[in-house]
Amino acid sequence: MSAVGHGGTPAILVMAKPPRPGTVKTRLHPLLGPQRCAELQAELIRHTMELATAHTPRPYLAYAPDDGKDAINTAVPAGVRLLVQRGEDLGQRLAAAVTDAFADGAGPLLVIGTDAPTLTGDRLTAAFTALEHHDVALGPALDGGYYLIGLRAPHTSLFALAPDVWSTERVLAATRALADGAGLRMGLLRPLRDLDTPEDAAALLADPALPTPIAALLQPEERP
Repeated sequence: MSAVGHGGTPAILVMAKPPRPGTVKTRLHPLLGPQRCAELQAELIRHTMELATAHTPRPYLAYAPDDGKDAINTAVPAGVRLLVQRGEDLGQRLAAAVTDAFADGAGPLLVIGTDAPTLTGDRLTAAFTALEHHDVALGPALDGGYYLIGLRAPHTSLFALAPDVWSTERVLAATRALADGAGLRMGLLRPLRDLDTPEDAAALLADPALPTPIAALLQPEERP
């Protein structure tokens, strides 16, 4: 059975925090400062949603906290379906957003964040293709996490990691173990670098695939 035969509409769900100074990209504060990190977050959302809307008729954005709708709206194009993230940790929030999207008629579903600025449409196409023959598609991040998870059905058990595992180098391995334990067939995409630290910023600035508007925001502001 092909992934499209699941009965839903192929969709992309983006998880994001509103671009508020002091609450986003905090590990980049020493390099950029809180205000520029918020500007960077807004551009990452805009870029990611532009990519998503170009590759699915049904883009979603799940944001947290729930009072961030006004801030999110400034960075989101028309036609995007907004969801409010629910849950105490990232795993619970992912499970809730995935459940909401599938209940709304999505499927197969790709779930991405905004931290992989060199993600391309080719990778999204490859993920949808992988889901024609696999239950799950994973895009490994170089830091041991993943920049994309694709699902043919709402396998929310894949997000049931211990809270202390999220944001560590163990996320990908732990997720693969859960998939193996559930007997799910998994396809792996090529790895990408997330943008979290000054070291990531330096590496990405040397990558010709980095979009120019994001590269400009990663340059430290000149101080008087």
